[in-house]
Formats: sequence, C-alpha cells, structure tokens
Amino acid sequence: MDKILRIDVGAAGGPKMTETSMGDYAGLGGRALTSTVIAAEVPPCCHPLGADNKLVIAPGMLSGTKAAMSGRISVGCKSPLTGGIKEANSGGQGAQVLARLGYAAIILEGAPVDDTLYKVFINKDGAKVIADNSLKMLGNYDTVDKLTAEYGDKVACITIGPAGEMKLPAATIAFTDMETRPTRHAGRGGVGAVMGSKGIKAIVLDDAGMKMREASDPEKFSAANKAWVAGLKKHPVTGEGLGAYGTNVLTNVINESGGYPTHNFKTGQFDGAADISGESLAELENTRGGEGSATHGCHRGCVIRCSGTFYDADGNYVTKQPEYETVWAHGGNCGINDLDVIARLDRMDDDFGLDTIEMGAAIGVAMEAGVAEFGDGEAAINLLAEVGKGTPMGRILGSGAAAVGKAYGVEHVPVVKGQAMPAYDPRAIQGIGVTYATTTMGADHTAGYAIATNILGVGGNVDPLKPEGQAELSRNLQIATAAIDSTGMCLFIAFAILDQPDTFQALIDLLNSFSGASLTADDVTALGQKVLTTEREFNAAAGFTKADDRLPEYMKKEPLAPHNVVFEVPDEELDQVFNW
Repeated sequence: MDKILRIDVGAAGGPKMTETSMGDYAGLGGRALTSTVIAAEVPPCCHPLGADNKLVIAPGMLSGTKAAMSGRISVGCKSPLTGGIKEANSGGQGAQVLARLGYAAIILEGAPVDDTLYKVFINKDGAKVIADNSLKMLGNYDTVDKLTAEYGDKVACITIGPAGEMKLPAATIAFTDMETRPTRHAGRGGVGAVMGSKGIKAIVLDDAGMKMREASDPEKFSAANKAWVAGLKKHPVTGEGLGAYGTNVLTNVINESGGYPTHNFKTGQFDGAADISGESLAELENTRGGEGSATHGCHRGCVIRCSGTFYDADGNYVTKQPEYETVWAHGGNCGINDLDVIARLDRMDDDFGLDTIEMGAAIGVAMEAGVAEFGDGEAAINLLAEVGKGTPMGRILGSGAAAVGKAYGVEHVPVVKGQAMPAYDPRAIQGIGVTYATTTMGADHTAGYAIATNILGVGGNVDPLKPEGQAELSRNLQIATAAIDSTGMCLFIAFAILDQPDTFQALIDLLNSFSGASLTADDVTALGQKVLTTEREFNAAAGFTKADDRLPEYMKKEPLAPHNVVFEVPDEELDQVFNW
C-alpha cells in the first residue's frame, strides 16, 4: 500500500485519475489516514456536498495481510449529517482487495460537471473510470448483479444505492461480502451522499494476480498471528458468544440491564425482547437452515464469525443476519417484535443504501409524531419504501431522526450532533452517554464502547447507573478505538485485548513484524490520541464548541424506567474527556 489513487470528478473532459505516493501520509492507514487527509485537504466550513469536500476510502495498516480480523475499511469525509468530520467503518471484502492492489486510499475530489454517472474499475493493470448511466437509481443488489455479470463474481464492489444518488444524509456506502452481496456498509454520517455528490455509483476491485502483502519479518509475523488467533478464540466473547449468537446476543443482556431503548427511548425495557433476541434469531436460522445461516464471516480472515445469513420461511435468501443495532432500531425502538419484518427492513436499507440505525431512529420519531403506530411492522415497511422512492416523506425520513423531529415538532429526538443514538440508553448506561456526547462523530457506540465495562465486565467494572468513572472510561476507550480503526482490525478484538495483556501484545507484535517498526503500547495510545486531536481540531474549525458535546436536555431531566435514572455525568467532566 504505497500509493494513493485520486479521482478528480470535475476535471475537463470527464473524471481524471492520478496516482501519487503517500508523501506526508506515509505509515498511516484506516481512520488515521482518512481523518488526516480530511483535516489537511478539506476546508472545515465547506458544504459537505460541494466540490471542496472529499471522500477518502482507506484500508487499515494490516489489511491485505494474513493477519486475522484485518479486513475493516474506513471511509472519511465532512459529514452531511453532522457537519463535522466523519469516519464510517465497514467490513466486507473491500479492505483486503484494495490493499492487495497496492492502494492505501482512493480519494474522490471535485464536483461533476453534469449528471453522468460513473463506475471505477481497478485491477493489477491500473484503474479506469467509465460512464455508465444504466446504473442510475438501481438498488445495491441490482447494481452488484450488473457489475458481476460484467466483471465476474470474484470482484469486490463498493456501491451506493438510490439514497446516495439522492444525496440523503442517512445514505451509506455498501461493500460486498464473501458471497458478493452488498451487505456490509460504511453506514453512519451520510458518506453515501458524498459519494453520490461525486457522481460515482460504483468502484469495482479485482485483485486477480496480486499476492498477499508481505511482512517485514515473515517468521515473527506468522508467530504473532498464531498467538493473536489463539487469544481471540480463548476469550468468551470473541471465541464463543459472538460466533454462536452474533452481535444480537446483546438484546437480552441490554434489556435485562434496563438500558434497551424502547418506543423512541421512552423506557429501558421491551416486552418483546425475547422474541427478537440473538438466541431466538439463531434458533430460527438454524431451523430454516441454508448456507451460512447462523455463523458467517464478513471477510476473508475473520475468525470471530459473528454474522450469519437470514432466509425466509420458504428458504429464500433475504439478507445477512440482522445485527444487534439493526434489530433494536427496527425492532424494540419501534415496538416491533417480528424477526421477519426486521429482516425485510434490513434488506431494504441495504438495497436503498441507508443506515439502519438512523432509519430506525427516524421511524421511531415519526411514530411518536403519530405518523404510524408503535409496533406496526407493515407501516414501518411502507415508510421505508417512501425513502427508496424519493417522495417528500421519504426525503424527510432519509435525512435522519433530527430532520424528522424538526418536521413534526417532536422534542424527544435521540441525537447528538445531528446523528441518531444507537441501541443503548445513556441514562441506564452512563459511560456510553459520555461517548455519545463527546465523540467527534456524533452519537456513535463504536467510538468508545463503554458497554464492555459498564455491562459486560470486560476490562474491569464501572457501575453503569452512576456517573463516577464514566468520563475516564470513555476517554480510554475512544483513544483505543481510534487506534484500532487505523489498523484495519475489527473493533470486536477490543474484548480480548482489554482482558488479555498477551493478546494485546500479539497485536503489537503483528504491527511491528509487518512494518519493521518498534511500537510499544504507549505508541498505540499516542496514535489514538493524535487521531482524536486531529478530528477535534477539524470540528472546532467547522464551528463546533463544547455545547455540541451534550446529550438532549430531556435525558438529564426525564427518568428512564425501570431504574428511574437520568444522565448525571456533569458537563464539567464531559469537557475534560480529551484532556490527557
């Protein structure tokens, strides 16, 4: 990964491609690279859909190698949803294939001169940009079908659906999985809208004839990877729970804790949680059967295998196994306890190219406004269909929960910096509330996953119902996450490295034996801190202040059942999260 592919979509005569060296970005990958490029090259006050914004797609530092779990990819830009810097992370095959093709990043820049739609094809011989208006307004599934018919089913595809073409703030970028299905998404912050604003519908990656990236010290790298895999497999979360029940293993756990947001964050428990839990989902998938039904990896090299494949009662493929946040967003948050309805909504989100968290939250706010009844699955399906059609109602919903709240005069809108909160109520899990409030990304559970320590007891124990210790917990997790996102590793490795020092050392050994560096744990921490500092400086220049690092006021005043608690971490502590 020693080069960057830049595509100026506004060049005279059509998009122009340039390959450059890494230059000042040498040694960076994933989130560290996307955020550094955006901070250095994008004016903080520019319009997110204008010519000055850029879209950066970057595999991690270890992507394209034999290192297990190294197939995550980062997408960076100025977010049309939050107005701040954005890194959206995805699995799928894109990271491994792009890295093996030798690219540390693809950067889309400029603004198209007309409404021609383009696809990009990259293989061992280089890259081409090709006009293809036949792809206009196709869903991600039909788009990928057309691309694989043309380029073969061994390629990896990066695509946007109609939501991206319509430049909706909830639009995603889809990455195909091992079965070449567009089921993995850089989901948050409207990155798909930025790709749509550049007139690029698809990027097709073909790594035929390319080898794995070679380590600086292959023998040490192999030994480190062996220890790494062993460490992941011996931890109860990464070695057992996630593989058996997927990420949805959390539904019963979080519901029991009283932190499962229900009916647009009205209460912390859902009566129908057992019906849509990971245990129920696994049982249903195992009963129906089908290839990859209950256990599946989203990219080559995955050993946790937390995903699956959902088939309907007749054995027809519907979607990938709906993840915890999706099951919550379209399930408990909207009062829906039917897994088939939730799977159908997940399929629609993937096809239209929409963030399942943002859409579930948006529909929840609409339900509170009286547009539909909580628990009405068919109404939810009909509302989501409006987004795919681009109707006025659909465009409001596709603009996210904050936009729906404004359109319908709803006060109870669970967002920070304009981005919807995921599946954990910050009143009952105070550590995640600190993360929601202070992360550079808008409300985002992955930015500092306090659930690990607040609820699961991973990396220690901090009482989720009390404010003490939450700011420090979130700070440390946000630093670690920024570093992990830069390596290309799946964030779920955090469970093992937080609890097992030898597994953390194996990760450091992987980085060192691959690159020839001599990193220590302190260096990994410094990397995370540098990424966060870069992001916060961009947001500050874009106009963000400490007033933006706050939860909605009602969460500080209205107690959440069953614990009847409010969010109590003082503003003064929120303002100290990034003081290290």
